[in-house]
Amino acid sequence: MPVRNMRRLVGLVCVLTLAAPATASAITAEVARACEAAVAKAFPPRQIGNPAAGSAKGTAKDQRAYFQKCVANNGKVDDAPAEAAKDGKPSK
Repeated sequence: MPVRNMRRLVGLVCVLTLAAPATASAITAEVARACEAAVAKAFPPRQIGNPAAGSAKGTAKDQRAYFQKCVANNGKVDDAPAEAAKDGKPSK
């Protein structure tokens, strides 16, 4: 009886192993570096004691979304003018 259960268990493990999706892939270090640089350029970090450094643009959620978009595009982002006015008029 235990041999029969062992065969079922091994069969179940094999089926589950083959059914698992194998499409997940990690990003490369090169893409991560390029995207991190793009995020730092789009959302400059603040520096303590230097009020001119950095900006208040975006939240952490915006930065994560920007990074994920960059990773999805393999390290390339299409930077639309972020300083466009909300009323549709171009800024000077």
